[in-house]
Amino acid sequence: MRLKDKGIIVTGGASGIGEATIRRAVAEGARAVIADMNAEAGEALAAELGDEKARFVRVDVTRSEDVAALFREAADFCGVDGVFNNAGVGGLCPAVDYTDEDWQHIIDINLSGVFKVAREAMRHMQEHGGSIVNCASILGHLGQSETAAYTAAKGGVLNLTRTLALEGAAKGIRVSSISPGYIKTPLLEVLDQETLDFLTDLHPVGRLGRPEEVANAAVFLMSDEASFITGADLLVDGGFAAGKS
Repeated sequence: MRLKDKGIIVTGGASGIGEATIRRAVAEGARAVIADMNAEAGEALAAELGDEKARFVRVDVTRSEDVAALFREAADFCGVDGVFNNAGVGGLCPAVDYTDEDWQHIIDINLSGVFKVAREAMRHMQEHGGSIVNCASILGHLGQSETAAYTAAKGGVLNLTRTLALEGAAKGIRVSSISPGYIKTPLLEVLDQETLDFLTDLHPVGRLGRPEEVANAAVFLMSDEASFITGADLLVDGGFAAGKS
């Protein structure tokens, strides 16, 4: 099993891509911490998987004290060998209509939160190494109207990942990222069929991605099979970015 005897943290772990990653990590032999704001969903998932295999910790990734407490509990429960830095929010808004508060909210979670989790992970991995996987996006590589804050944050995640990979390499800490295309998660359930069809057509493979497909990539990058991979970004996008420059 790819993650046998490893301790894994997944932020945003109670639903969507995060939940799929928790399930796959446990199936691959890990003990896992489900880090999320949604206590009801997180506790239900932990109960389903079993107390010996999973634990829920409520965390706001924008609060350094929450993040530090998360890692203390994870270190006690299972150790910290791998982290999938997945918590994030979206939203559409023309740049001219963004309020300062809306801009800052997206940056705080999608970029500053990623940094705070990665920073704490690197502190815990100083002695034994490990793997950090940051969730970026195709919209970190490409622009899209009405996503100024999101694209700015995800572009930042890509360069943050490269920089942290350089800083962590000598300590055996690998830092990589995943850039998903549009994935069929609860975040897309609010969209009408016309919008869903439009998003589907952006992917040459002819469909939206599944959470499990991103989870597969995250588990691989956290495993020893990816031991020579760091500072890299893995597109899981059904070909979305292949024909765009």
